[in-house]
Amino acid sequence: MPYITEGEPKPIGSYPDSGIDVLIVGTGLAGLTAAIECRRKGHTVRILEKCPDINTQGDMYFMGLSATKFFKHWPEMAKEYDEISLHNSWLATYKHDGELVIPPLKVAERLREAGLDPGTPPGLFQMRPLVYRMYIRQVGRLGIPITFNKKVVDYYEDLNREVAGVITEDGAKYEAHVVIAADGVGSKAQKLVGGQVRAMKSGRAMWRAAFDIRYLDQKPELKKFFSMHIPEGGGKPEPIVRTWLGPGTYAMQLTRPDTVIWIMNHDVTGSEKESWTHTVESDEVLRNMDNKVPTPWAPELKELIKLTPPKTIINFELFWRNPQPKWASPGGRVVNIGDAAHSFLPASGNGATQAIEDAVSLASCLQIGGRDNIPQSVRAHVRMRFIRNACAQKLGFFNAELLQDTDWKNAKVDYRNAQPRMPRWVWQHDPEKYAYEVYDQVVLNMKRGIPFNLDFEVPPNYPPGYKYEPWKIEDIMEALRAGKKVELGAGDWS
Repeated sequence: MPYITEGEPKPIGSYPDSGIDVLIVGTGLAGLTAAIECRRKGHTVRILEKCPDINTQGDMYFMGLSATKFFKHWPEMAKEYDEISLHNSWLATYKHDGELVIPPLKVAERLREAGLDPGTPPGLFQMRPLVYRMYIRQVGRLGIPITFNKKVVDYYEDLNREVAGVITEDGAKYEAHVVIAADGVGSKAQKLVGGQVRAMKSGRAMWRAAFDIRYLDQKPELKKFFSMHIPEGGGKPEPIVRTWLGPGTYAMQLTRPDTVIWIMNHDVTGSEKESWTHTVESDEVLRNMDNKVPTPWAPELKELIKLTPPKTIINFELFWRNPQPKWASPGGRVVNIGDAAHSFLPASGNGATQAIEDAVSLASCLQIGGRDNIPQSVRAHVRMRFIRNACAQKLGFFNAELLQDTDWKNAKVDYRNAQPRMPRWVWQHDPEKYAYEVYDQVVLNMKRGIPFNLDFEVPPNYPPGYKYEPWKIEDIMEALRAGKKVELGAGDWS
């Protein structure tokens, strides 16, 4: 199990009762991770969720190694994660019209060529339903209470009573020593925190679909094309991720033993919404997918879309949001994590990873500081996480540009020129270990009044040599329109 890292596991019961009452809003990966890690750290935990149940629908996403290191403390989760993971995966890259440019190559071989451990990939593509069910089972084993149908409409804090709270749509109030807002983009906590940023239309959206592989039985030749990869010389079929790259667009497809997943980045058509339940039908996709490309999309991909069952294709609108300037309330009793603090483009491959890292970091900081120092611990956590996430968000724009404007001449010479960048500083990080290593220094420097962007005494969890500079999406887009590349800034982003 490559995600099990150094250090002794500290399972539930390893930490004494902290006396800290934690209220979590939202049951995404950030909220669920915060719940189980806060419980392990000795905090009392409750969760509020606006929906009638936890949403386990969805397709695939990338889960970085840094987001799985805490599994060493949870043997049931570690075992299940290993069982649902795609081992021995392959990657293949095509031009959007179907020309194979980079033949299937095993992920382990790509790692070996890069001088990395072939048995420890920087992360894995995962199926959202499988990961969420794994989390739900762990929350159930711990008996963490979840109250459903509770839509939070306001957040507050009372510094005299040393509590924070929320008000739900039905007028009910819930309070705790600290409230973790893990309720996604547009969280009502942003009003209190002062970090609300405007959503800007990107002009882009994603078609996404996942369905039973048996639908491909209707077309045997197509099923053969989209089958799992069979290594030369035979052997057991292995998972493969196929990528099609075109001018201003890209698509990806993953085949698992029982499921086919495909996603496609496209210009808006007018029917998209920023919703994971909004669907369109295959005829709409087929009618619009060739609009902005010089030659038609690969016929195999079109046939796959035709076979996608009704009410399966999500048309998710992509919005741009600048880095949120603040994540914690003035009194340090309410804190945003995950998408509520920092949203990511799909191409970043970092949204789920950073959300989980946030939760692990915050639970650890609260345990280190104890009940008497909750505001200090919240602020220390934000200080540890802010620059790292700003860098990861910017990296997402860089990778999106790479996928949508591929240099095929250089890609044929070296396939790495056509793959998203995944630097060591992203996937080698251990948010729990980091929190325990730097907490005291971070707090000391806060008390000394050293600005977070000038704190060079704390080892960085972002690109080595990088000096933080505020950036805005408007500036990036203006540069791209002028034909310039996304500038990541100083430091080692390799």
